[in-house]
Amino acid sequence: MNSNEIFEALRKKIIKLELEPEKVLNLSELAEEFCVSRTPIKEVLILLQAEEWIMRHGSHFIVTPLSLERIRELTEIRMVLEVQANIWAMQRITASELKALKELENKILDFDNNCSNQDIVDFDFQIHHYIFKIAKNAHLARLLERLLCHYLRFWLSIPRQIDIKSFFVEARELIKAIENKDEALVKECTTAHIRKSVAEIMGTA
Repeated sequence: MNSNEIFEALRKKIIKLELEPEKVLNLSELAEEFCVSRTPIKEVLILLQAEEWIMRHGSHFIVTPLSLERIRELTEIRMVLEVQANIWAMQRITASELKALKELENKILDFDNNCSNQDIVDFDFQIHHYIFKIAKNAHLARLLERLLCHYLRFWLSIPRQIDIKSFFVEARELIKAIENKDEALVKECTTAHIRKSVAEIMGTA
């Protein structure tokens, strides 16, 4: 495997909690797992650290903890950037993109309470990813997708089943607001979705 493949493999393990928060990462074990020397592993760990998936703890690298301060900081950033991205999506969406977005919305009906939390949050990410793409700002899309991936770790750490009846309510309202070119409603739906996400993660909903 090359460095990019190792990076993506480890990032995926961290997001899906296969590498749990605060786990110490052993360079020799990782080198053996990916059949490479320690040098490319260390290079990948430095890249993961730059994106805050891992952090240094003394002489070791550990998986970044899930903390209240972390979710607070991520939420502050989302409240600013995601609102703007969704407004741009509303302003810049084409007829064919709207059709594709409505098709995504229809797939929400396929979900029920037998679906795993992983399946639910993966599809939510797919909706966000498409809306960010419609906004037509690649740099902003990459930044927001990285933020959402960090959020996924928090969602997947929830020990209870996600309530599918309420989970996609704001997403559906947002798609309707984008379709109707209702900027005020786009802002309202976006901020409501983010606040609700935090409440669900914190168990205060």
